[in-house]
Amino acid sequence: MFVALQEICAYRKQRIGMLSKNKLKYLRQLAQKKHRDAEGVFLAEGPKVVEDLLPHFDCRLLCATKAYLQRMPSIKAGELLEVTQRELEQASQLKTPREVLAVFGQPKPMSGTTLSDVARKELVLMLDGVQDPGNVGTIVRIADWFGIEHVFCSEDTADVFAPKTVQATMGAVGRVKVTYGNLPEMLDALPETIAIYGTFLDGENLYERPLSSNGVIVMGSEGQGISDAVSERVNRRLLIPNFPPDRPTGDSLNVAVATAVTCAEFRRRTSG
Repeated sequence: MFVALQEICAYRKQRIGMLSKNKLKYLRQLAQKKHRDAEGVFLAEGPKVVEDLLPHFDCRLLCATKAYLQRMPSIKAGELLEVTQRELEQASQLKTPREVLAVFGQPKPMSGTTLSDVARKELVLMLDGVQDPGNVGTIVRIADWFGIEHVFCSEDTADVFAPKTVQATMGAVGRVKVTYGNLPEMLDALPETIAIYGTFLDGENLYERPLSSNGVIVMGSEGQGISDAVSERVNRRLLIPNFPPDRPTGDSLNVAVATAVTCAEFRRRTSG
């Protein structure tokens, strides 16, 4: 077994390149959406995130330390580069980069599948103006945990393929399909029988309202909540009550926390 491993590593050394200045510049440019979109790629970092994404996306480029490449001799990518810790720090978008970063091809937009198709059969999430990358990434991770396979986002929602968002998903972006578009138009195309839920301060108690196993759950922006255009199309207004009701508290929950609370209650009552 040891001999076989040596042979694999010896073969690898023949095709592992080094990080050039041009390649370093390219990696740093991927912090900007215009460059990611132009190349159709995104950046992921760290062993867990990279390894979780490898089965789901085309890995165009992988940069890793010598120790990582020796530990993972069978890892595959379009191009492999061995980097020092210093070079990894120069290329990374993280404060404390760890061993490996990779450039993956972005998935192609869904063709032939619409919100209406999905919401008829299952529960989906909709993000309206959620602008913090950490919140968007965490919500994608929450969706993955609760078996929600589709998240539809407004155009002003944070880019799911921004480095901070990808890191916050902890690999969940490989299992959850994220689609951007005009939310009012998407909602207008739904049959009237489809439930469209939204969280509001004047909504009905989440724990007392009937909930369905399919439909749309809309979560609004951190500061403004759900926009007027989308709010007009919500037909099931929900409230996450504080406890006890008469105790003074903050005016709202973090949007990712609110999403987790809402999804947990939906699954608790509709999974049987």
